Amino acid sequence: MAWSRYQLGLAALMLLTGSINTLAAKWADNFSAPGCDGTEEHRFQHPFLQAAGMFLGEFSCLPVFYLLLLRHRRRADPGPAPSRPFNPLLFLPPALCDMAATSIMYVALNMTSASSFQMLRGSVIVFTGLLSVAFLGRKLERSHWLGILLTILGLALVGLADLRGSGGTEHGLADVITGDLLILLAQVIVSIQMVLEEKFIFSHDVHPLRAVGTEGFFGFTILALLLAPLSFIPAGRLSGNPRGVLEDPADAFCQIRRRPLILAALLGNIGSISFFNFSGISVTRERSATTRTVLDSLRTLLVWALSLALRWERFHALQIPGFALLLAGAALYNGLLGALLPRRSAGNAAGGNAAGRNATGNEEEREALLGEDSAAVNQG
Repeated sequence: MAWSRYQLGLAALMLLTGSINTLAAKWADNFSAPGCDGTEEHRFQHPFLQAAGMFLGEFSCLPVFYLLLLRHRRRADPGPAPSRPFNPLLFLPPALCDMAATSIMYVALNMTSASSFQMLRGSVIVFTGLLSVAFLGRKLERSHWLGILLTILGLALVGLADLRGSGGTEHGLADVITGDLLILLAQVIVSIQMVLEEKFIFSHDVHPLRAVGTEGFFGFTILALLLAPLSFIPAGRLSGNPRGVLEDPADAFCQIRRRPLILAALLGNIGSISFFNFSGISVTRERSATTRTVLDSLRTLLVWALSLALRWERFHALQIPGFALLLAGAALYNGLLGALLPRRSAGNAAGGNAAGRNATGNEEEREALLGEDSAAVNQG
C-alpha cells in the first residue's frame, strides 16, 4: 500500500522527535552547575524530575485532543473518531509501568552513552516474546525465535563495546555495567506496558492524543507527588546530588537557575516526547507495528551518528555488527522479511489474494500482543 503524505509526515515526525528526545535528555545530563546553599559544581543528574517532565509532555496531548474535538463539533466536520466508552482508570496500570520504566532508564542514561541507551532498548523484543509464550499461550514461529536470538547476540556485542570503552562516559566500568543492567530491567517493564497498551487502546479504539494524554496525566500526577518523599531516600552510588538521595528537586531548580541552558534541554525533552508518542501511536494505527519498529531502529542509528558527531562518545567497531544484528532481529521478529517476500513473487492473478493476506496480516498484527511495537515512552 502506497504511503500518503500524511503517513510520510507522521514517520518523519516520529524519527525526528524521537531522536531529539534522547539527545535532549543526554544534553541535560552533560551540564554541570553549582547547587543550592553554595554547593560545589556537579552534574545535572535528576532522573525522576526529568521523568516527570516527560509525562508533562505526554499530558499536554490531552487538552489538544479536546480542543480539536471542540473545533470539529463547532464546524460540523468529522473530527477525531469517537472511542468506545471506557474508564480512564484502565490507563493507570500502563501509566505505572511507564513511570517505573522511564525513571529507571533516566537513571541509566546518566551512566552510559546515548547510543548504547537506544540500542539496549531493543531488548524489549526478547522480553515481549517470552511474556507472550509464558502468559498468553502464544506459539512463536521460527522467525520469531531467530529474531530473538539475533537480538540477544546484538545486545551482547553492544554490551561488550560498553565494557571495552566504558560507554564513552566519564563513569567507571562498574557504573556503565549498572546502567546497562538498569536499561534491560526497564525493558522488562516496558514489555508489560506494551501488552496493556495494546489491549486498552485498540479494544476501545481510543484516539492517540487521548491515550497518550491520559497516561501522561496519571504519570505526571503520581511522579510529582513522589518527588517529595524521594528527596529523603538515600540512593548511594545511584545518586548524583550532594545530599545523596534519589531525587533533590530543590538542587535541580538551583542548577537550572545558574545554567539556563539546562532549561532549554528539559523543554526540548518535554516538547519532543509529546509529538513522538502521538506520531508513534498514529504510525501503528495508520500503517503497522512493524513500520514503527523499523522507524525506531532508524532513530537508534540517528542518535548514534549524532552522538559521535557531537563527541559525546567514542566510536567502537563492535557497535556496528551489534546494531546490524539488532536491526535484523527486529525485522525477523516483526515479520518484515516475510511481508516483503509475497509481494515479490505475486503475479497479477494472485495480486488480489496477496493483498487480502497482507490486509489480514495487518489486522492480526494490530490485535496480537506479540506484534505490538516497541516504543512505549519514552521512553524516549
